[in-house]
Amino acid sequence: MSFDKEIARRKTFAIISHPDAGKTTLTEKFLLFGGQIQTAGAVKSNKIKKTAASDFMEIEKQRGISVATSVMSFEYKGKLVNILDTPGHKDFAEDTYRTLTAVDSVILVVDCVKGVEEQTERLMEVCRMRATPVIVFINKLDRDGKDPFDLLEELENKLNIKVHPMSWPINMGRDFKGVYLLESGSLNLFESNKSKVSDDYLRLTDLQDSRLDGMLGEKDAEKLREDAELIDGVYGKVNREEYMQAHVAPVFFGSALNNFGIQELLDTFIELAPIPQSRPTSARDVDPNEKKFTGFIFKIHANLDPKHRDRIAFLRVCSGVFERNKPYTHVRLEKQVRFANPYTFLAQSKEVVDDAYPGDVVGLYDTGNFKIGDTLTEGEKLMFKGIPSFSPEIFKELLNLDPMKSKQLEKGIQQLTDEGLASLFTQEPGSRKFVGTVGELQFEVLQYRLEHEYGAKCRFDPRQIHKACWMSGDENEIKDFMKFRMNNIAMDKDGQPVFLAETGYILRTMQEKYPKISFHATSEFKV
Repeated sequence: MSFDKEIARRKTFAIISHPDAGKTTLTEKFLLFGGQIQTAGAVKSNKIKKTAASDFMEIEKQRGISVATSVMSFEYKGKLVNILDTPGHKDFAEDTYRTLTAVDSVILVVDCVKGVEEQTERLMEVCRMRATPVIVFINKLDRDGKDPFDLLEELENKLNIKVHPMSWPINMGRDFKGVYLLESGSLNLFESNKSKVSDDYLRLTDLQDSRLDGMLGEKDAEKLREDAELIDGVYGKVNREEYMQAHVAPVFFGSALNNFGIQELLDTFIELAPIPQSRPTSARDVDPNEKKFTGFIFKIHANLDPKHRDRIAFLRVCSGVFERNKPYTHVRLEKQVRFANPYTFLAQSKEVVDDAYPGDVVGLYDTGNFKIGDTLTEGEKLMFKGIPSFSPEIFKELLNLDPMKSKQLEKGIQQLTDEGLASLFTQEPGSRKFVGTVGELQFEVLQYRLEHEYGAKCRFDPRQIHKACWMSGDENEIKDFMKFRMNNIAMDKDGQPVFLAETGYILRTMQEKYPKISFHATSEFKV
């Protein structure tokens, strides 16, 4: 197959949602349709009946939540679909934000009972910033939820995007009878089946078809006719260009747990969603059709297989063809690297690949060379832009509970913070380590993984730190400031000095006292 055809058949997207909206369940049903798994495990609140295929870390199985981005690929109707299933929990939002830099489109899952939730709004802000095309799947129609028209209005108001319904529900909860596909004029009647991989459609020439009354009952049939007429008058036909420009989000209704409404969503996604797109770099925009390879690291995961101390860097291929055993330039380190065993993924299982094309995500065995945001090229000096970093909100000091395992703790905290799970700041003398996170759950995950993956027992003690601030400006004034506030200065993982301000008042006081210094809430000003 030609290079251009390989690009044209790839669809790389992320599934995002507020926690417990059904995102991981939807991912599994996509894998069912792709023939990659035979039965789907259900993730229900915090109780796992069969562990979801995409949740492979032990703590995820115990908690019933996704805390790391999973990467999965499958073939469907001649297309190669790359799914990135992201953490839903807000404490791991940073991993999700980074993942959004590696995809060309997004499916946003919304719970029909709860509607648009806080995390949904945050995720959509990132999508809008990047003008990422979005398809919305309103889930859990088998439960009594909000009125469909109210949900559409809520989506538009809270997410600041126009919506376009592609399917329409007939009742909800115990009275849920199915969905009507507005574009094709087909009716899909609901039956609860958690493992089927096809839907049965009844194609109607128009909604006046008398069979409709027999199947739905006169009242529900009339309601559907009225709703469909109103939707057609308000929304008309979906505009693909508006979707591609992230101005309009097509909306589908269904039940991921019951595998209902998934096929029409997947079929429309395959048709509408963009193929790999160009990406901005420090030098220029890189087009996927360019012959020379470029790609960037958007995620690092240590100990994907706990039995082997491996460290996998996830690479998004942006242009050209990535080839096994071919030397590439690591732009930041200015050195040549090559990879004997690059992987593609189906959740925990991995398969060695000889080549990968734009849109593909490849796992690279890493001995510590990579950091998030690193770029690989065939020699050109450029760095891909827009890998977001966030100021931590909670700070704690890392304390070793077993001095005999100091080396293991040091290695573990370095590797886990390289993954982007948390920020690490080291203060001298004494090499005191402060860890900053977005939420409390990250400390629980860090502690669990340090003990179970590295054999290092530790605890995290809270510290009064308001914000970590990087500094730029007059070098002499920065030196004076660091001498004056030496007890509050630490080094980040890149060896850059950071001011750990105890309170907002102290930070404002220092800003007034040292006007030639700019205090930054992120390290991105250096990029």
